[in-house]
Amino acid sequence: MAESIVRKKSFDFALKIVRLTKDLRNDGDYVLSKQLLRSGTSIGANVEEALASQTRKEFHSKMTIAFKESRETHYWLRLMRESGCSHREIPGCLSAVEEIIKMLTSITKNTKAVVKPVVGSKLLTTNS
Repeated sequence: MAESIVRKKSFDFALKIVRLTKDLRNDGDYVLSKQLLRSGTSIGANVEEALASQTRKEFHSKMTIAFKESRETHYWLRLMRESGCSHREIPGCLSAVEEIIKMLTSITKNTKAVVKPVVGSKLLTTNS
């Protein structure tokens, strides 16, 4: 089975975030680096969960969470950049997370069209 592109990119991104936050902590930035570490690594974790999901609804839910975490990560990176943090990895991380956001936007839009709510708590999916 071919590896998912979003899986690979989110994992590679998480590695960049781990390395970046280690450097930031060494520079004394604990608060923002902690937030960045949590949201930046959560993207890939939720993508992994989505790929192992048992239903389309669960897949869509986990990919939506990954999308939200990628937006939060984008926020923390922008905040660091604009507040004067001049770490050399921030521009590359911003570019990478923007690419992941685009991918997750497409995935969530496409799966939302397949997952349709029905009266009550039941779910109707096409091709389920």
